[in-house]
Amino acid sequence: MFKPALTAFALAFAAASAQAAPPASGASAKPNLTADLPPTPAPAWVRKSNEDAMVLMNVLAQFNPEFASRFGVPGYDSRVIDLKPNVHQRIVQALTQARATLQRDLADEKDPNVRQDLEIMIKAADRQIDRIKLDDQYLLDYNDIGETIFQGEFGLLQDDVAPQRRAHALDRLKCYVGMAPGCTPVTKEAEALFAAKLDNRKLLGPYKAEVEQNLANTSRYVDGVRKLFAKYQLGGDDALNALQKQLDDYDAWVRSTVLPRARTDFRLPEPVYANNLKDVGIDISPEELIKKAELEFMETQNEMQILAPYVAKAEGINASDYRDVIKALKKDQLDRNSIEPYYHQVIGKIEDIIHTQNLVSLPQRQMQMRVASEAESASQPAPHMDPPALINNHGERGTFVLPLGNPPNGQGKSEAYDDFTCKACAWTLTAHEGRPGHELQFSAMVEHGVSLARSLFAFNSVNVEGWALYSEFMMAPYEPAGGQMIQLQLRLLRAARAMLDPMLNLGMITRDRAHDILVNDVGLSEAFAREELDRFTFRSPGQATAYFYGYSRILELRAHTQIALGDKFNLKAFNDFIIGQGLLPPDQLAEAVETQFIPQQGGGILQSR
Repeated sequence: MFKPALTAFALAFAAASAQAAPPASGASAKPNLTADLPPTPAPAWVRKSNEDAMVLMNVLAQFNPEFASRFGVPGYDSRVIDLKPNVHQRIVQALTQARATLQRDLADEKDPNVRQDLEIMIKAADRQIDRIKLDDQYLLDYNDIGETIFQGEFGLLQDDVAPQRRAHALDRLKCYVGMAPGCTPVTKEAEALFAAKLDNRKLLGPYKAEVEQNLANTSRYVDGVRKLFAKYQLGGDDALNALQKQLDDYDAWVRSTVLPRARTDFRLPEPVYANNLKDVGIDISPEELIKKAELEFMETQNEMQILAPYVAKAEGINASDYRDVIKALKKDQLDRNSIEPYYHQVIGKIEDIIHTQNLVSLPQRQMQMRVASEAESASQPAPHMDPPALINNHGERGTFVLPLGNPPNGQGKSEAYDDFTCKACAWTLTAHEGRPGHELQFSAMVEHGVSLARSLFAFNSVNVEGWALYSEFMMAPYEPAGGQMIQLQLRLLRAARAMLDPMLNLGMITRDRAHDILVNDVGLSEAFAREELDRFTFRSPGQATAYFYGYSRILELRAHTQIALGDKFNLKAFNDFIIGQGLLPPDQLAEAVETQFIPQQGGGILQSR
């Protein structure tokens, strides 16, 4: 999984975004964000596009400085989220002004590539305005402040972040808790934001299970921040103690004020869910998506059953049903001390395969992988890739992060996964989160100087997750037999996601039946099945559909290209071209392949009937 909350412009404001603390004396309130863009071999049109992109980046930085600094924007490391009154209206006003500027730029622009990027950014602003208006129409403003603060601190407290930037984590924490000039405790701002609309009985509160999970995670986030401060020797005991006290008080307020308004039905209003699908890049109806996914589910199950006897023989397993073969493969578990070394061995083997088979160009930088902390697992219990800085990157790398458990809805320890720590599981997961999947895609965009419009503002999960699932597909022929079975199992999961997510949210299936499909037919652990069901119902409704749909669109595009080029088709050239387009939505990506790549490779445009 790619971590959309850290990179998707459309989601950066989803809950309510940020106003910073006032700048330090003598600092500019609006730093020149273009000044620190690194030198790049990118063509002139990319540099022009990036200059134009700053109008949207300024909005992001103004209202959500934590995310802006994580993208690499300088000058915002000590500033924090705005939950002050009328924040949504102020964001809409700022986006509307930015959109008008972009529209004027578009009217004057002659370069077709810059024009396309301007159109991407205008659509990004439109999508975010639509999202905010829908949320204001249907939902109360509830925020998980513990996660907000942990993510804000974690964005600075990583080994890849320069030491002089890490020092600002204490300044940011002091602002969160109201110990810096001009700062109000963010917990109090969140309470006031929720209370402002509490009397409107038409607005829906958050889903009860989501609130209960957030309450259970608070102590994990506080502990996570304390451990980060201790690791980097930042001190800050007074601020840390204030954080503990304020989050305890916030949780008490959530129990007394939010929980009574929480809803027991997880389903969002249909317009909100439909917009979720649109935001992640789904451009067909939920009903059509379900039909496509049901067909893929059955076909993949059949492939798994055909493969099962061969895998059983190769792995010395006494079983013939694919479900039993998966259970047996998952018994060969890695212990905590051997997980990272084993995954790094697999990374090396996969890179050798990519090079030998000429699948795609490898980035110059080495890949990073590590096991998640308890706090990271609470924030994101699925495997994911933390992205690198897209601006002012000085060698920072994306990181494949592996949680070992799913924190429960209570104070107990995480429920352990067996889905990611079996030896056969490492191949497909590395291909997806690492190379040639997410990590390669984002490292390549940084190294090649892909425009901000295409690497940030065009963000859609259909492109990102589709590429990662396509990466699994590419690697499968070169993996050991057990890895091939797990690759098909995870493809089956993606088909299950694409049918179960909309079926649950449209009231077409019960959670219990969805659980049984995930556990009994797909073969997930109970912990992983719970993570998936939480994802469908409250963590990110709609997002899980993007994997299967994006993968299908890339396969369709590759098939079309191979037919057009015949023996002129070069897989590495095709994959490099796809990566070089950034995160274009499916239709724009197909247009680029049709009008640029195929003619460049000596093929003609296929005539449609």
